[in-house]
Amino acid sequence: MKQIAAFFDIDGTIYRNSLMIEHFKKLIKYELLDVESYQEHVEEAFKLWDTRVGDYDEYLDKLVEAYVKAMEGLPVSYNDFISDQVVYLKGNRVYSYTRDQIKWHKEQGHKVIFISGSPDFLVSRMAEKWGADDFRASVYKLDEQGKQYSGEIIPMWDSKHKIKALEEFQKEYNIDLRKSYAYGDTNGDFSMLMSVGFPRAINPSRELVFKIKETPYLQEKAKIIIERKDVVYELDANIKIK
Repeated sequence: MKQIAAFFDIDGTIYRNSLMIEHFKKLIKYELLDVESYQEHVEEAFKLWDTRVGDYDEYLDKLVEAYVKAMEGLPVSYNDFISDQVVYLKGNRVYSYTRDQIKWHKEQGHKVIFISGSPDFLVSRMAEKWGADDFRASVYKLDEQGKQYSGEIIPMWDSKHKIKALEEFQKEYNIDLRKSYAYGDTNGDFSMLMSVGFPRAINPSRELVFKIKETPYLQEKAKIIIERKDVVYELDANIKIK
């Protein structure tokens, strides 16, 4: 018998910010990352995005570049401590809509699966915290001794890698995608949304909204969820945006 699954992105979909950003801040706080590296590579892009002049995806691209460099040579023991701190202190900072959907899917007996571009050492902790059945994340490789991060990664933040992960889960758990759900907020989640019968865009980026509006399947099937303060709005693809 085929199973129904719910595939969730994390950053901006479940979590109200970015786990990687929170981890990045902790690296700076504990002086494991030179603050000048952040200022040189990331700060300007953040200011442009924060003032709604720049692009969020561009900001994240610069952040990822600096972040990967910062992880090289970081001892695993230090990172375990920081990762525990991030999820312990920030792991409940989630959207009420997706929190409730996770609960609902579990009550229905659906498989709850996280597919996130955030690091595996953060996503694994969030999966455990929220009771996910399985997960995929960006893999940050260790050195030959297994004691430090090598600076090499296997990414999971783009559409190409996410659809591959979803297809692997489909085979592993015998999932009926036509009856399954996907939740995401950026272009990286587009392939997941296209693959299921019930796609949900959560506080989507401008780029994702445009892709939904220009894609006939998502025009018909997708729901756009906007959570603002204590109100959740459910919209279809016919919304007007400026």
